[in-house]
Amino acid sequence: MERFRVSGGGPLTGEVTVAGAKNSALKLMAAALLAVGRTTLTRVPNIVDVAVMAELLRRLGCTVEHDSSLGTVTIDVPQELGHRADYELVRAMRASISVLGPLTVRCGVADVAIPGGDAIGSRGLDLHADGLTRLGANVHVDHGYLVAEAPGGLVGAPISLEFPSVGATENVLMAAVLARGSTMIENAAREPEIGDLAAMLVTMGAQIEGIGSSTLVVTGVDELHPVEHEVVGDRIAAGTWVFAAALTRGDVMVRGFQPRHLGFVLDKLVDAGVVIDREDDGVRVTCPRRPRAFDVMTLPFPGFPTDLQPFALVFDAVAEGSAMVTENLFEARFHTASELARLGADVRVDGHHALLRGRERLSAAPVVGSDIRAVAALVLAGLVADGVTTVEGTGHVDRGYPDFDVDLRALGADVVRETVSDQLFTTTG
Repeated sequence: MERFRVSGGGPLTGEVTVAGAKNSALKLMAAALLAVGRTTLTRVPNIVDVAVMAELLRRLGCTVEHDSSLGTVTIDVPQELGHRADYELVRAMRASISVLGPLTVRCGVADVAIPGGDAIGSRGLDLHADGLTRLGANVHVDHGYLVAEAPGGLVGAPISLEFPSVGATENVLMAAVLARGSTMIENAAREPEIGDLAAMLVTMGAQIEGIGSSTLVVTGVDELHPVEHEVVGDRIAAGTWVFAAALTRGDVMVRGFQPRHLGFVLDKLVDAGVVIDREDDGVRVTCPRRPRAFDVMTLPFPGFPTDLQPFALVFDAVAEGSAMVTENLFEARFHTASELARLGADVRVDGHHALLRGRERLSAAPVVGSDIRAVAALVLAGLVADGVTTVEGTGHVDRGYPDFDVDLRALGADVVRETVSDQLFTTTG
C-alpha cells in the first residue's frame, strides 16, 4: 500500500502535456462494441480505468490490445458478443455502465452489474433505464444487475432527459445509432466528451445532427464500421495543472487540450488575478501574487465542472478573501473540505455549500482522499502547506492521471510515493 508524501515548497514551473480524456476514452472503448471488426483508439491515457475497461471488453468476447507506450488501444469486436458485465469489474468504475446501450442494441439483451466507483454521491441509473425504455427495451433490476431486453431490436423515439446526464446521454446515443427510425434526444449533455463520442460515431457511419447542442437528432442505420479515432484532450487533467500553477503562484505551460473546453474556469481564474495566455493547444498560467478567492457553483457544461470543484476548494483556501463553493451535482464531494480543515483551512460546510476564508499557507497533516480528484487536490494542498503532508489514496489518482507524481516532480514539486505498512495504512478507499 502506498501514499503520497508532499513537502510544501515554492512555485511550480515548467511545461506539462495532458493525455487523452479519461472521461472520453472509456466511452469510446464501449462504442467500439457497435461495429464488428478492429477499432483503434489513439492518445489513450495510461490509467487503471482503461485496463479495467479493456478486461471488461475481453470478457464480452473482444480481443483487446493496449500499448501504453504508444497510447493506443485496439479492440477487435466479434460478430457474436457476450452480454453480461460482471460485478467483479463493474464495481471498480462507474463508466462500466456505458456498455449498456451498445450491448442492448447489438445483442438484444444486456446484463450490467450496478456499478461502483468513486465515493462522491449517488448517480441514479433511472435516466439510463428511462431512455432505453423509450427506445423499446424492457429494463429492470435483477439480483444487482440492470437488465435491458429488446429481442426485436430498438425503435427510435423522442426522448427528453430530466437532467442533462452525461452517462445517460451517451448510453441513449449509442443505442439510438443502430435503432430503427429517428430519435430526438432533448436536454442532452453538452460536455466535450459527448462531442468526441458523437464525432467517432459519425466516422463509423452514424447519422447524428446537433452535435455540441442540447438537442441531438439521430437517424438509425443498419450497421457501423470500425475506425481509428484520436481521443480528445483531457480538460479535467488540464484544469488540475492550471489550478496547480495558480495556487502555487507558479509559471506553467499546459498543453494538449482545447482551452475553449475549459473556458468558464479560465475566465473565473483570470477574474481572480491569475494570468492566462491561451494558445491553440493549451494555456500558459502565471500567478505572480496571491490571487483572490472566487465563488464557484458546479453545473453541467459549459458551467464549472464538478470534477474541478475540489481544486477550487484548495485554491480558495489559500487565496485572498472569502468565497462560497456550491456543489449542485454530487452530494458527497465535500469530503475534500473536511480533509482541508485538517490542513488548517478555514472552511465550513452547510449542506451543499462550503464557505472558505483564505489563509496565506496551510499546515501539513496526514489526510485521506476518497476519489480521483480529491486525492489530486489534497496533494496540491500539500504543496502550499508548511511541513510534510501525507495523502492516502494513490490507487484513486492512478485511475485518472498517468504519472501524476512524475509530472509534479518535473514541475519542481517535492512529491514522492512511499510504501505504508498494513498496520499504519488507514484508508478505506
